[in-house]
Amino acid sequence: MKDRKSYRNLFRSMKREWLWILKYVKLYKLNIFLYIALGLVATVMSLGTSVATKRLIDAVVSHSDDKILGVVCLVVGLTVLCHVFQALASWVTAVVSTKTNNEIRQEIYSNVVTSNWEDISSFHSGDLLNRLEGDASTVSSGIIGFIPNLITRSVQFFGALAIVLYYDKTMAVLALMSAPILFASSRFLLKTMRKFNLESRELNGKVLSYSEESMQNIQVIKAFDLTKQYTANFKIILENYRKVRLSYEKFSVLLSLCLSLLGTAVSYACYGWGVYRLWQGAITYGTMTLFLSISGTLNSSFNSLASLAPSAVSIATAAGRIMEITGYEKEKDEEREKALLLKKRSASSGVSVNFEDVSFTFKDADEPILRDICFSVNPGETIALIGPSGEGKTTVLKLVLGLLKPQKGRMYIEGESSQQIDISDSTRRFCSYVPQSVNVFTGTIADNLRMVRPQATDEELRSVLETADLWDFVSKLPDGVNTVIGERGANLSQGQAQRISIARALLTNSMILLLDEATSALDVETEKKVLENIMVSDPTRACIITTHRESMLKYCDRIYRVCPDGTMAKLNDYDDITV
Repeated sequence: MKDRKSYRNLFRSMKREWLWILKYVKLYKLNIFLYIALGLVATVMSLGTSVATKRLIDAVVSHSDDKILGVVCLVVGLTVLCHVFQALASWVTAVVSTKTNNEIRQEIYSNVVTSNWEDISSFHSGDLLNRLEGDASTVSSGIIGFIPNLITRSVQFFGALAIVLYYDKTMAVLALMSAPILFASSRFLLKTMRKFNLESRELNGKVLSYSEESMQNIQVIKAFDLTKQYTANFKIILENYRKVRLSYEKFSVLLSLCLSLLGTAVSYACYGWGVYRLWQGAITYGTMTLFLSISGTLNSSFNSLASLAPSAVSIATAAGRIMEITGYEKEKDEEREKALLLKKRSASSGVSVNFEDVSFTFKDADEPILRDICFSVNPGETIALIGPSGEGKTTVLKLVLGLLKPQKGRMYIEGESSQQIDISDSTRRFCSYVPQSVNVFTGTIADNLRMVRPQATDEELRSVLETADLWDFVSKLPDGVNTVIGERGANLSQGQAQRISIARALLTNSMILLLDEATSALDVETEKKVLENIMVSDPTRACIITTHRESMLKYCDRIYRVCPDGTMAKLNDYDDITV
């Protein structure tokens, strides 16, 4: 009963996954129809070649000289055309599969970057890349290949069966001896293939995740002399992956062996029956040759249809993994027009950020990380959030950015004439953000800055770099702002990378600036210059900073402590503040 239920669940899952795949099949129905048509023509010609070969042999045996030349031309012509149509089908496959692969990868990428941040952040980036590359390729290949192959192989099978039935019904029965065995074992085969596919893909994701994370942190690994440990750990992960792959390969080899033995038994049975009928004088040599050719075609096409089952499982498994990361709620920017209008009207006066009794709990947590917090920051003001690490300061900034949604309370931005808009992904356009981690990208310094404002002039780049106290350094570089930055700022100091992030945030001219430990890598004097420059660069900008440095607090209008119980307290006695 349990096995039957799990099989039904497996079937339902695969049905849901294939329904998802079919939406892409509809998009490329004309190309797939062309592929099917070419395959069908090639199949019919292949079967026709077998029949023509039978006539050729009969003509040779009977010394019918007047028929031989015509039949030879027919056989050669059908053979050449069969290869031509097969080549055309291969070209159509290449064209459509590459296009399909790109579009599926584009959809996955788009879904990932527009999904709710909390949902998608639960996946490791290596696993996401594995789904974006490996699973997408499997699905795209299946879309163009599976259904056409299913149709053409079915036509080949039933066409061969019809020919055999026409000449000898017993031969047809012998050629189908393997069918009952394959059908009886289908449930076990599907479950086993599904299990191996899932394990293999998940472990491959772990391999990619571990290797990607190791490469990104190779400096730390070397600094702590952890190279041997990480190499050993990677070997263990690879070994686990190897074991699963070998188990699957062992299963595949045994399955192929069984199919081969079945096929051989069927072929010999057909061959023996053909010899017997020939010995009886019931068939001609040409018919005997046809039997051998068609029985082989019948058996191979049936086995090909059976072998499509692993492909169906693999494609469905890949589709399920893609569906998992594309099925989350998407950011819809529903209040775009309202946000743009408020931003335009408040351009000269600025906006305020307001939290009223906001509580937030992460999906995998039992207790709220923030409880009933209230605060506001008005145009031209700077507030600081202080408190121990991990108590919710960065979470507050993510709420302001609309990356997270509170379970309770209200968050809103208020602008000119007391117009309000609730904080969401639409209000993110009011904000600029400097995270505590290094967030520079491979490319030039100018590329890193202009990614937020592609139309920015060189003078504007210089202005924000001066505000971030980095222009003196950049101007002395051989290529200036066109100097290439290595991956994750490999050829920059932490402080320089932080100041590029600050300059990039300032280039947006946003009304709300969020600084998350943004000066932690700067010395006190540089920090002083940068903060003073930021404060005077836009007198209407509202600024929220998180910090563990007391030196930053003198630039703040108000200070709030995020407490271990998730509440927030406003601090009034500056002399008694400890960060």
